[in-house]
Amino acid sequence: MPILLAPGHRRKRSAPPATITPGRPGGESGPSPHRAAFRPDIEGLRAVAVLAVLAFHAQIPGAAGGFVGVDVFFVISGYLITGLLVREAITTGRIRLGDFFSRRARRLLPSAAVVLAAVAVAGAWMTVPLRRADLEHDVLAAALSVANWRFVSQRTDYLAAGHDQSPLLHFWSLAVEEQFYLVWAPLLAVIVLTAARAVRRGRAVRVVVALVTAGAAVASFALSLHWTRDSVSLAYLGTPSRVWQFAVGALLALLPWHLLRGPRPLRLVCGWAGAAAILWCVVAYDASTPYPGHAALVPTLGAAAVILAAIPGRGERDIQGAYGVGRLLAARAPRAVGRLSYTLYLWHWPVLVLAEARLGALGWPAKTAWTLAAVLPALATMRWVEQPLRRSRTVSELPRRGLAVGISAVVLPVVLALVVGTTTLRLLGPATPVDVGSLPPGAAAGPSLLSRADGSVLADGPVVPGPAQARGDFPPDGGCQVAPAVTSSPPCLFGAVDSPDRVVLLGDSHAGQWFSPLLALASRRGWALQELVKQGCPLPELTVKSPQLGRVYRECDTWRDDALDRLRTGPRPRLIVIASLNRYTADPELLTTAWEKTLKRLRASGAPIVYVEGTPVPGTDIPACVSGAPDETAACAFDRAEALPPDPLARRIAAGAVPGVRSVGVNAVLCPGDGPTCPAVRDRILLYRDETHLTNVAAVVLAPRLERLLTESGALPVTAPGGPGGPAGPTR
Repeated sequence: MPILLAPGHRRKRSAPPATITPGRPGGESGPSPHRAAFRPDIEGLRAVAVLAVLAFHAQIPGAAGGFVGVDVFFVISGYLITGLLVREAITTGRIRLGDFFSRRARRLLPSAAVVLAAVAVAGAWMTVPLRRADLEHDVLAAALSVANWRFVSQRTDYLAAGHDQSPLLHFWSLAVEEQFYLVWAPLLAVIVLTAARAVRRGRAVRVVVALVTAGAAVASFALSLHWTRDSVSLAYLGTPSRVWQFAVGALLALLPWHLLRGPRPLRLVCGWAGAAAILWCVVAYDASTPYPGHAALVPTLGAAAVILAAIPGRGERDIQGAYGVGRLLAARAPRAVGRLSYTLYLWHWPVLVLAEARLGALGWPAKTAWTLAAVLPALATMRWVEQPLRRSRTVSELPRRGLAVGISAVVLPVVLALVVGTTTLRLLGPATPVDVGSLPPGAAAGPSLLSRADGSVLADGPVVPGPAQARGDFPPDGGCQVAPAVTSSPPCLFGAVDSPDRVVLLGDSHAGQWFSPLLALASRRGWALQELVKQGCPLPELTVKSPQLGRVYRECDTWRDDALDRLRTGPRPRLIVIASLNRYTADPELLTTAWEKTLKRLRASGAPIVYVEGTPVPGTDIPACVSGAPDETAACAFDRAEALPPDPLARRIAAGAVPGVRSVGVNAVLCPGDGPTCPAVRDRILLYRDETHLTNVAAVVLAPRLERLLTESGALPVTAPGGPGGPAGPTR
């Protein structure tokens, strides 16, 4: 949802409206677009938009497409703000940017600051330390109007996925709008300056601005289509891919609809059709809809149709009519919700997310109740913050005062976030990488994770890695786990890169977590290690959908074909180690068939193949949990049945149904015994960096065990040939 800016009932004017005289600049068409008369139907349309968003966030059945409310708000904003700026340009011959940004600052930023400050403080006692640190970063991004880019970076990074929703995720749309107007208003001011000496200034301004707007709309929509195909996060949250929706609203204000005469039946149909289109999207769209893309045209044009249907024509003051949709939207109840829509939007999502952080997962009835509870702080913020500052003569008298209010509203949450965030980071300890050389040796066999022969265990103290370190405890593979959009791995050779002998590590990120142990065993033998790993890409031949790309993962199929062909046609490896998450499909028969297709192609290389069984999948953010219970890590144990479902490939290999493939696994030490839960920490080693992957520290400690298992399986020689080779850097 964008920041809402529309004139209310009481509009203060700094000067009486200019008189437009025929024959003078701008006089031929008056100070449109469009007359500054208050539009109660638009206030009601805001209500429709915000209720759609609230129903979507509360997960009310039948409202899975409520996210289209954001699109409606963007159109409304483009219509009102562009109309306001162009009217000023036509009437006065210039756009006073100081006044414009001062109005926005005093009306919008204080309410946002109240919410951000409340979230920063609430996060200090309602969330665990690691999530609290993330939250304070979100507060900073939201206060500085760059929240959308922070969330883009998180959602497009596969290896950083799996974190809980931010209470400030909804600030992405506010950031989009602020970024848009930081460019749009100065651009219009420049256009007005170039048209200032035109004989017919009003027409010149409208024509030039309309052409620029149309060009921006076409370019932005084309970019939106491209990003929707290639990066759903960029498409949905990125400012450039949303410009066209503001532009649609702007064109409503720029084109000469006001010259049309009288209400017509077509307007009646136009208004109701637009409203029906919006409601249809709310009901028909869901998370599987490629968005924004072409699908965003329906709610965007629907909102435009509702606004267009009630634009007064020549000589008209009110064209709502008895049966127009505008008459319904202009009723008292929709307008009351519309007036509250900005502060209600600001408050509802933090209330929902923080309630779940405190109480656990909620069903839709409980979420609806919490959403309704958000009305109270929203009303208070509107009554005691938004309205007094908007109507204050003292503040509105000089632009610099409004700007000072806005700057203060930015500084307050920033200071709070820095104070709380700094305190939290001190509590969490260092986030610097762990020195794996200082770790005690891992056990090659037995029930313990660490070797007990010399009594080596980690002394009582903090877990290693610490929760903050665990988040970034990735394999040191130089970024060779290629991103979703990449279709071919670089050479990615490590260790003795000139050796004719090499171990190949092949699969998805669950294969990539074994990089350090395999590099160690390859280096000791004087071999090279080649890593062919792609994020979120199943090694079995399955066609899946990428959450990062928001569509069918075609790049995965291309990458898999390329990797298998390289192994088939290139020099024969000494060993191929494969691993892959087995949760890309719930159909065991489909998974078995997909694995057989891949393994058939792998056997063509003639190299020994070893499958490393899938490790436990906790399904929850383990570092965050441990940060909240550093001395009671048993509280972060997770359900064994959910974390370790049957591994169909391992079972088939054990039964001898998969010739030429061996299987090894370390789950007996990661999840020992036969109890109902698996531990998050063993011997003070924090095992997981997120909800699914091992920390690199855990993988290093498991290296002796993995090497023993590979040797016992016959995949490695008992005595390593050659002297120990030190690990070398990657070659790409």
